[in-house]
Amino acid sequence: MALTGKVGEAGWTVSVKTARADGGGFCADVRVSHETGGCTFTHAFRSHVPCAAERDALLEGLREGMVWIELKRSRTIRV
Repeated sequence: MALTGKVGEAGWTVSVKTARADGGGFCADVRVSHETGGCTFTHAFRSHVPCAAERDALLEGLREGMVWIELKRSRTIRV
């Protein structure tokens, strides 16, 4: 069974679902969404850090998604 998690605030969300990693352990499929200029921007990616425990993969995915949102909202990255 996959674990899922979601965190958000007005204007942005980070959703995560765990999956088995190719080399063993677990990774997280991350989906970020935020509003900008009246439009909703979404981006999906797989966490790059495999974890031995599914719980750790979930937390790592949430962390990576929140960092991505912060970088995007501060205009450090542009996609």
